[in-house]
Amino acid sequence: MNDFIAARSQMALSLGFHIVFSCIGMVMPFFMAVAHYMWLKTDRAVYKNVTKAWSKGVAIFFATGAVSGTVLSFELGLLWPEFMKHAGPIFGMPFSLEGTAFFIEAIALGFFLYGWDRFNKWFHWFTGVIVGVSGLASGILVVAANAWMNSPAGFDFADGKYLNIDPVKAMFNDAWFSQALHMTIAAFVATGFAVAGIHALMILKGKNVLFHTRSFQIAAIFGCAAALVQPFSGDISAKDVARRQPAKLAAMEAHFHTERSASLIVGGIPDEENKKVDYALKLPGFLSFLAHGDFKSEVKGLDQIPAENHPPVAITHYAFQIMVGMGTAMMLISALYFTALWKKKKWLESKWLLRLFVAATPLGFIAVEAGWTVTEVGRQPWIINGIMRTADAVTPMPGIAYSFYLFTAVYVSLACVVVFMLYRQIKMVGKLYDKPQS
Repeated sequence: MNDFIAARSQMALSLGFHIVFSCIGMVMPFFMAVAHYMWLKTDRAVYKNVTKAWSKGVAIFFATGAVSGTVLSFELGLLWPEFMKHAGPIFGMPFSLEGTAFFIEAIALGFFLYGWDRFNKWFHWFTGVIVGVSGLASGILVVAANAWMNSPAGFDFADGKYLNIDPVKAMFNDAWFSQALHMTIAAFVATGFAVAGIHALMILKGKNVLFHTRSFQIAAIFGCAAALVQPFSGDISAKDVARRQPAKLAAMEAHFHTERSASLIVGGIPDEENKKVDYALKLPGFLSFLAHGDFKSEVKGLDQIPAENHPPVAITHYAFQIMVGMGTAMMLISALYFTALWKKKKWLESKWLLRLFVAATPLGFIAVEAGWTVTEVGRQPWIINGIMRTADAVTPMPGIAYSFYLFTAVYVSLACVVVFMLYRQIKMVGKLYDKPQS
């Protein structure tokens, strides 16, 4: 492994772990706030129990998210110094604002965790809402910084110099809205299905059934609603990518040849040498519609993009197919769940529906990881799209491979600790949380 691949691998590893922690940290406070609200309105102890249990999970992911996010901040400077030298002054604003949001989130979480029976009950609930809002703001601001890498704005680039810097314009670049919307909804889908799946498993095992049923209902409604909305944000993102990053769209669809009424490819194995896709299901005209809203419009292929600017096609294509496949599966489960809520009440008591949610537990986060792979790998070979190549931004410091191995061990250890703590929380529900409370 050379230093360039090691640096990219380390960044991918760090992002891969952090995105899970951050998604849960963004979304779980809203689940917690809903359970808390239900307790305040109904005075049913089960909702207070759920709120207290989930608040411990929020604290765990806040701590792990803070650690992994801090590591990422240092890695940007250590692994990509040339990038940060020029990009830092331009897109630093969302990072500084993210720090402010994180600060507010930390204070609000402290108030919430230690405010039981000390604050006015509605003020206490409000501090939990602030945890969610500030966490969501943090995620959107970080995505805005990433969007800038896909759609650089807020500066003039001339003779290798970055001039006339406008941080506000950089933050509100052309890609920030579509990426922030898609990522936010994805966080709700992934977290909702993961939490619902865990509680569904405990219901099937017959443990603390009322506690887990109420928890399942809240998580499932959030996750399923988000899953059904996500295709609309995906359509916005696809049209934005088609306009700004045609090479990424071409790699996503393994679209080698420019053509009108371009086919949408489902599955398939890209053959980059012969410029074709084997074993794929093709839907004529649908790629043109996805990209431009017109079944007959022309879609730019990789044949019109210099070979040295081609993203890795196979990885991008497979990741995109995985993301769409996982999303489709969760949409189908969501449709079944809402049908059960509205018309088929007996389905809610059936084991087959709960088993579907158990099977879908990891699907949302698989889709999130695949989506970020599309975003990052599909932008290659650029670290700043069309401006700076990734290879030109990497640190000249030798021995990055050893750093990668060290960080791999750290992140795997951190993940094991988080899994153990969550497992312990679930196992201790009957002793710590699911009990009568005044």
